[in-house]
Amino acid sequence: MTREQIDLLLRHLPVDITFVDENDRVRYYSDTPDRIFPRSPEVIGRAVQNCHPTKSAHIVNGIVQAFKDKIRDVAEFWIRRDGKLIFIRYFPVYSADGSYRGVLEVSQDVTRIQALEGERRLLEG
Repeated sequence: MTREQIDLLLRHLPVDITFVDENDRVRYYSDTPDRIFPRSPEVIGRAVQNCHPTKSAHIVNGIVQAFKDKIRDVAEFWIRRDGKLIFIRYFPVYSADGSYRGVLEVSQDVTRIQALEGERRLLEG
């Protein structure tokens, strides 16, 4: 796949993605017009700790360290914002040899998902 194809694929997922490398630096974010937490190009290369409010820096550091130490394999949060339920998940990223390579942040508006009931087995209208 080309770099453009990979970027297009990531931009079209129904989630917002941010990747932070093993040195705690933001390296990628899916730049879509309807991002839940907007990002600007200036965030690339920034320390992840500087991308969150100061009062939550200890939480960010704790998550990152737990991933580096392989104590956790996910950290999940959910918040209500503008009448929507936002589900935020962080996943550690390891190379094939098990080396820590960074953190993947995935954010999604799950309001509609939370409201689903019953089943839909066929595509309707």
